[in-house]
Amino acid sequence: MKKRVIITICGRAGSKGLENKNLLDFCGRPLVYYTLSAAELFTKARPDLEIDLVLNTDSPHLKELVLAKYPEAIALHRPPKLAGDDVAKLRVFQQSVREMEERHGKLYDYHLDLDITSPLRRLEDVQGCFEALEAREDLDLVMSAVESRRNPFMNVAVRRYDHVEPAVPSHFVARQQAPACYDLNASIYAFRRDFLARNTSGMLWDGKCDVFEMLDTAVLDIDSREDFELMELIAWHIYESRPQYAAVRDNIRQ
Repeated sequence: MKKRVIITICGRAGSKGLENKNLLDFCGRPLVYYTLSAAELFTKARPDLEIDLVLNTDSPHLKELVLAKYPEAIALHRPPKLAGDDVAKLRVFQQSVREMEERHGKLYDYHLDLDITSPLRRLEDVQGCFEALEAREDLDLVMSAVESRRNPFMNVAVRRYDHVEPAVPSHFVARQQAPACYDLNASIYAFRRDFLARNTSGMLWDGKCDVFEMLDTAVLDIDSREDFELMELIAWHIYESRPQYAAVRDNIRQ
C-alpha cells in the first residue's frame, strides 16, 4: 500500500513586510509557481507515494493564480484565527492535515510543506529532506537549513539591561571548536503526521528534529522590495551556473 503524503503551500493575503509578496512575479514568472513546480517534480519522482497537493490561503487572488495553472491543487480556506502575525505556522499545517483527512476519509503518513517565498530550491532538496525523515523512524521532522554564518557559541550577543552577553555561554576560543549550528531557512519542512496530530504547543522543538542542508545563498528572508530584488539577482546567477535550480524554473507550466 502506498504511503500517503500531503504537500502544503501556505500563503496569507497581504504581508506585514513586502505587500502581497506571494502574488509578485519573480524573474518574470509568478513567485508561487516555482514552489508548485518543485512539488510537481517531487510527485513525478516518487510514483510510489500517494500525494495530495494543497493550497492553504485566505487570499482569493492567490487561489485564482494557483488554480489557473495547477487545477489539481486543493484549495483550503485559512480562517481569520489562523491568519494573524502571531499564529504558529504549525497550527496552519495541523488545520490542513485535519481538514483534508476529514474531507477525504483517510489518514496521511507524512506532511511536506514548501514555502512560497523560497523559489530557489532543487528537486534534490525536496527529495533529500523527505528521504532524511523516511530513513529514520525516530525522527518527527526534518527541516531545511544552512550552516550558520554566525555561531551563537562564539559571536552572537544578547542584550542584558545595560550590557551584552554571549547568547550561549561557552569556553570556546576559536570558531572551529564550537559545535555546528544552523540557520533554519523555512524552505522545506517534512513531518510525520502523528507528530502533528499530537502536538498541542505549536512548537517544532517538541519533536525530535534533524536538518537537511541547502545551498547557503539560495534562500533569503524576503521582507522588503530590496530583499526581493536581491533575491532575483542571485537567482539569475544560480540559474546560469547550477542547472538543477534552472530545472525547477523550466518546469513551470506555461
